[in-house]
Amino acid sequence: MSYLKDTGDIATKEYKDYSTLNLGPTHPATHGIFQNVLTMDGERIVDAKQTVGYIHRAFEKIAERKNYSQITVLTDRLNYCSAPINNLAWHMTVEKLIQCEVPKRAQYLRVIIMELARIADHIICDTVIAVDTGALTGFTYVFQWRELIYEIYEEICGARLTTNIGHVGGLERDFTPTAWAKLEKFLDGFPKVLAEFEKLVTRNRIFMDRTLGVGPISAERALDYSFTGPNLRAAGVDYDVRVAFPYSSYEDFTFDIPIGESGDTYDRFMVRMEEMKQSVSIIQQAKAKMPDGPFHADVPDFYLPSKEDVYSKMEALIYHFKIVMGETKVPKGEIYHSVEAGNGELGYYVISDGGRAPYRLHMRRPCFIYYQAYPEMIKGGLLSDAILTMSSMNVIAGELDA
Repeated sequence: MSYLKDTGDIATKEYKDYSTLNLGPTHPATHGIFQNVLTMDGERIVDAKQTVGYIHRAFEKIAERKNYSQITVLTDRLNYCSAPINNLAWHMTVEKLIQCEVPKRAQYLRVIIMELARIADHIICDTVIAVDTGALTGFTYVFQWRELIYEIYEEICGARLTTNIGHVGGLERDFTPTAWAKLEKFLDGFPKVLAEFEKLVTRNRIFMDRTLGVGPISAERALDYSFTGPNLRAAGVDYDVRVAFPYSSYEDFTFDIPIGESGDTYDRFMVRMEEMKQSVSIIQQAKAKMPDGPFHADVPDFYLPSKEDVYSKMEALIYHFKIVMGETKVPKGEIYHSVEAGNGELGYYVISDGGRAPYRLHMRRPCFIYYQAYPEMIKGGLLSDAILTMSSMNVIAGELDA
């Protein structure tokens, strides 16, 4: 393909041959089903245009035909690398709409689950960055601890990847002794493994050459694009929803917010590394300060009664029927609630007309927002840098379409 190259002087304009390269939608290096059409000058990227919509599943429109409890399973499919955060954020949104006060114990248990999910999310992102620079060992080694997180999920709710965890008002059940034992094993072993992984790559010459200065974005441009999460903090902006707008008792815990400077791939990697350490600290604090009390609120219109009560009490059977069949209505209102998900601010905007399903639901997916900056971040770089930049942004295909 030929393009006119403008050298600034009309008399010296010349034609130069560029090539067009399809990066995706099915290339394994894209880590998802999306396409980037790159204009290449040899190995150098001259221009880029991204395409989304390959896995469009109409989450928001489907939600308008589902009752509030049924929508939980739809949220799993957004960022499936940290699905519990999506689930619990949705429950908090509905609780805000119906003005439900969740017991302190349930809030602390939720914090543990969400921080485990954040660690699982960051393990994927950072170990994949290492793989893209040629370091496979860290990926296979650290992933064993992500598997342990999945075992904890499984013990809590019976599911692993797409968890559908919890209910409006709290959790299905309290943590079992097995869940606490697995959590203790994770807290004892993971920090040492994370330190080994950090030692393996962060001062490695090859890793540094491949990540320093790659895919940078300034704080000003990141804010222009409405970046949130680790990608924004790596650019030097101190914003975290857990601190700015605390929820689920995050104000009870002490933790640092890691900040980068250059907003490049290396900074994004390091911010996530430090956030995993902070998440371990939060979990330890929540475990040490765990209050007594119920693990769910007294909201019979939303919280499924126990099977024993369903089989023996007429009132419980009625509530069970109403919840499962979606006959529970919510007050009229308009609400927005957001949380600090693994890759940024995840928010739900709900308009209720008083019916059994939302009149309108909009999901603020952080990936959809910051992925729009991707062409700008890779222009002028090498093709291999484009892969690393995408990995470090933690682009999850499920969030690009809703």
